[in-house]
Amino acid sequence: MADDYYKILGINKNASTEEIKKAYRQLVQKYHPDKFYGKAEYQEMNEKFKQINEAYQVLADLEKKQMYDQYGSAFEQAKQRGGAGGFEGFRDWASYAEAMKNGSGFGFGDFSSQGGQTSGWDMGDLGDILGDLFGFSGGSRSTSGRANRGKDLRFQMEISFQDAVFGAEKETSIDKFNICDNCNGKGVAKDSKYKTCSSCRGAGKTARVQSTFFGNFQTVSTCAKCGGEGKIPEKECLICHGEGRVRREKKLKIKIPAGINDGQTIVLRNQGEAGKKGVNNGDLYITFNIKPDPTFERNGFNILNEKEISISEAVLGAKIIIKTIEGDVTLKIPGGTKSGQIFKLKDRGIQHLNGRGKGDHLVTIKVKIPQHLSRKQKGLFEELKQEGL
Repeated sequence: MADDYYKILGINKNASTEEIKKAYRQLVQKYHPDKFYGKAEYQEMNEKFKQINEAYQVLADLEKKQMYDQYGSAFEQAKQRGGAGGFEGFRDWASYAEAMKNGSGFGFGDFSSQGGQTSGWDMGDLGDILGDLFGFSGGSRSTSGRANRGKDLRFQMEISFQDAVFGAEKETSIDKFNICDNCNGKGVAKDSKYKTCSSCRGAGKTARVQSTFFGNFQTVSTCAKCGGEGKIPEKECLICHGEGRVRREKKLKIKIPAGINDGQTIVLRNQGEAGKKGVNNGDLYITFNIKPDPTFERNGFNILNEKEISISEAVLGAKIIIKTIEGDVTLKIPGGTKSGQIFKLKDRGIQHLNGRGKGDHLVTIKVKIPQHLSRKQKGLFEELKQEGL
């Protein structure tokens, strides 16, 4: 119904043109019937999609919006007298799909005819939406003429606890596409000349027109034959067969930053696979898996470990040796220390990743209770018991 247009788009009557477009774009992405084709909710989404389009066609046009706001439900009658426009030209989405298959697409008409003229859609705005949904561009927009860069690669590296704390440099080999050394990535034989590409006739791009129920859309894409250069070599490189890249193992030195944590990833720019015919390389993403350490545990940038002390050391106090990642440190334990008490060795933890400062080393004291006592020890404990200890 006409009085539902604002509700259909989920906006209020004071919404700006940009807010109307934004709401419409989000709803098209969410409810486009192509996403539900063959599913139980397909018909429901099909109807909802038609309502969204109808509401947008009215509210996005300032003149129609003013008429709608002024006349309300009477606008619905005026629209019906003007003839069915837009999607209503088809019974349902399946009818549209069949028409598309036969090449008989059409554009949305106005709700009412005025002197034989009809007003169309904002194809510039819809082109971006359709590009996301269908992979083509609308109106006069075109896809980039630049060929895609090389593929990004992901690699996992296992390192020791010490390497993660202090940083290190490791060498590894990765099997990937690399620039062809024979032709320096151009894909052309050294003695070869160039000739005009017969597919795009030197333009580097090819275009085709596709009819949709939104109207005619022109897809402009990089020429597949010449890769957008407009010319092709008479002779291709014999090593890479014209691709400009070959697959082989390449040794890489990986610099591990001090303070890296388990599961963290670094990016090596341009160290992924080489692109075809000299196009930029992709990137290499390295995720680090850190081996557990038998002595230390990590919590953020702090180092944790435990230290056992005797009952007498806990009661009387003592100086004990604590093993840290940078070596042994003497820690003074005061008398009356309880089991489970934590002591902090400031700045003895892990360096902050790509920053200043360090974490701390936290030592948890465990008071050791003897399991077997000599006769003398048992006697001494009996005396202490008598003293109320």
